Amino acid sequence: MNAPLVPPESYWITSTEPTTYPAVKDQVTVEVAVIGGGIAGLCTAWELARAGRSVAVVEADRVCAGTTGNTTAKLSAQHSAIYAHLRDAFGGAAARQYADAQTGAIEHVAAVADELGIDCELERAPSFVYAESEDGVKALRHEADAAREAGLDASFTTETGLPFPVAGAVRIEDQAQFHPRRFLLALAADLAKKGAAVFEESRVQGLESKDGMHTLAVAGGGEVRCEQVVMATQFPVIAPMKIISRLTARRELVVAAPIAEAADPGGMYLTQEEHVRSVRTAPYGEGRRLLIVTGEKFTPGDPDTTGRLDRLSTWMTGRFDAGDIEYRWAAQDYTTTDRVPFVGRMPGEDGVYVACGFGGWGMTNGVAAARTIADTMAGTPPPWAGLFDPGRFHLFKEAGRLASAGAKVMGHYLGDRLPHAAPSDPAELAPGEGAVMRLDGGLRAVYRDEEGGLQIVSATCAHMGCIVAFNDAERTWECPCHGSRYATTGAVLQGPTTKPLEPHPHH
Repeated sequence: MNAPLVPPESYWITSTEPTTYPAVKDQVTVEVAVIGGGIAGLCTAWELARAGRSVAVVEADRVCAGTTGNTTAKLSAQHSAIYAHLRDAFGGAAARQYADAQTGAIEHVAAVADELGIDCELERAPSFVYAESEDGVKALRHEADAAREAGLDASFTTETGLPFPVAGAVRIEDQAQFHPRRFLLALAADLAKKGAAVFEESRVQGLESKDGMHTLAVAGGGEVRCEQVVMATQFPVIAPMKIISRLTARRELVVAAPIAEAADPGGMYLTQEEHVRSVRTAPYGEGRRLLIVTGEKFTPGDPDTTGRLDRLSTWMTGRFDAGDIEYRWAAQDYTTTDRVPFVGRMPGEDGVYVACGFGGWGMTNGVAAARTIADTMAGTPPPWAGLFDPGRFHLFKEAGRLASAGAKVMGHYLGDRLPHAAPSDPAELAPGEGAVMRLDGGLRAVYRDEEGGLQIVSATCAHMGCIVAFNDAERTWECPCHGSRYATTGAVLQGPTTKPLEPHPHH
């Protein structure tokens, strides 16, 4: 089957009102500036404002319109097979701390939604990690034991609500799912009531620290002065190399279609087979649910995104009795080399905090990060603060993944510049197609729009100089090194870059 022809837009975004917070125009002074208006940033700001701190959220685009607006929105402590990994690598206490942080986050969202009267479609449901192949069963049994030891209500089972048989699954009770934007837009509105400021379309382009004060330079000339900074931007806009080199970008596609309520599989599901398949449903009118399927994990800039979308769509329509695909979107996140997020004080930076590396599990990790940072600032760090500390480094545990990530980035730095990037003719591009070409002695990102016009920009990512590649499903330029994303015009869609691709004059 061909990829769905619906425009790429998230159900969470289209089913909520757009936001219109102002941009930073002049100088703003607060105690704490939070960079990033996703779940981690808004929740951190809310916790701090509730504690009486003066806070500003500074978002480059619109709040909850980035990864948080394009999530699957599972509020689950079951993060694939994380507990066996944590127990084996760092011991049972670390696995329990991780579980406590995630479970605490689920309950905190429920409590805050109740406190503020937010109808965010919060539903309790079991969560499953499954395998269809017998080859995966031994590892799942190991994971069920580790999750149970970590304090979760976990069991191994071969019974699920899926409309196809599985060889085995780890089931965890009483997890949750919700509408993330309904929750977070209400939180943003409550922030304003608490006297905090929310700024949109205010991309931070630099950070200067002097005499215990930090100044954020915002595109367009505004600035934010503060005593403490929280970087909740997925990939820190300013960070030491020892953090940057330990973050790997991953991107996943999402398709969604209506399904009869009677056909709801009754839970949240994930398998690492077939390049990841994740399943959940959401309320979708009388007698129906919206089936949301995520998967086809890939590195930004990898070729054939349309082919991946085809495979994901075919899998969903082949496995479930669903209607036509009504939504498709994509989400991006970063994974650390030891699979535990970086949350806490930035190494070597006084008064700068970071929250990133959620590994695709930003809903609970984002809330846990907010509580961790707020409590640490208040002098009462939670028991898991050490586990999440961005200054940690486990050389032997991380060496393999660190070397692999480093080799991949270095391969893009060098290989993407080699002469085999042959000169090509923009005339060969059909409308909607893009390619990196050697023109006028340099590598250019060339796109032909639907009207037949050419858009030509530098192919060199403005972040750290890798060469971008074309995403044919989303019609964007993406950096394979650190995940920066650009529109075909060169405008920044997603950091870590803070600057656009340079335009190339053409006739």
